[in-house]
Amino acid sequence: MTTATDPLVSTEWLATHIGDANVKILDASFKLPDVLPLPKDDYLAAHLPGAVFFDVDAVSDHSNPLPHMFPSAEQFGRDVGNLGIGNSDTVVLYDAGGWVAAPRAWWMFLSYGHGNVRILNGGLKKWRTEGRAIESGEVKPKPATFKASYDANRVRSMQQLIANLESRKEQVIDARAADRFEGRAPEPRPGIRSGHIPGARNVPYNLLFDAATGEMKPLEDLRAAFTNAGVKLDAPIVTSCGSGVSAGVLTLALYRLGLTDTALYDGSWSEWGQAGGPAIATGPA
Repeated sequence: MTTATDPLVSTEWLATHIGDANVKILDASFKLPDVLPLPKDDYLAAHLPGAVFFDVDAVSDHSNPLPHMFPSAEQFGRDVGNLGIGNSDTVVLYDAGGWVAAPRAWWMFLSYGHGNVRILNGGLKKWRTEGRAIESGEVKPKPATFKASYDANRVRSMQQLIANLESRKEQVIDARAADRFEGRAPEPRPGIRSGHIPGARNVPYNLLFDAATGEMKPLEDLRAAFTNAGVKLDAPIVTSCGSGVSAGVLTLALYRLGLTDTALYDGSWSEWGQAGGPAIATGPA
């Protein structure tokens, strides 16, 4: 287990470096289906100076009917290059803070071989609270060349998690709210069963953030959230959620605790919860 560079950067740091030629800012905001206004419209209304919109639905495998699945390395490189990002750039991601989505994009960059990627702690919410400059309208970047290489160890498939039901080699941690995890609330996507992967633990992603500031909680609070849920921090972990976005919040928190070799279940409950899918469990973990 290695201690990595903290992926978070402060608003003070970004304000100092926002003009650097090799610092590229991406707005990776995301919302659940049918929630308006759309994240892109929020971006057009207000974003950090120079920020380009990173659309998790666009930078995905369009041949897969599941929502925003990881694309091929070739597509990721092409899409990111079109956002004006090259391999030598420092990428700083942020989101609006209501739905914490920047960690998903951060994990994608790491999974495609780009280690120089950070997340703005507090996102747009903290930036605006501090009275810092914002812009409106679309930023059209000059395309760059980005070569991506995919690290499959950072992602899990449904087949791998079905095999894990037997072996239990990896702990599965679900980032959804407790009522969805326990099967007491309907899923936001139609036709999806309610419940969770048998044996999974539940750490709702919003427990890891301070709702008032948008900032991630201190390390000791992050550690307590996992251990209180019965997670062993010295054993392998796979994160999961509704569609592979908020799982990244757990992945980020674990990374900050020094667990840099976790994996993310890309299909998450949108795949597992389909009618006729694998066994499900309900009730508390």
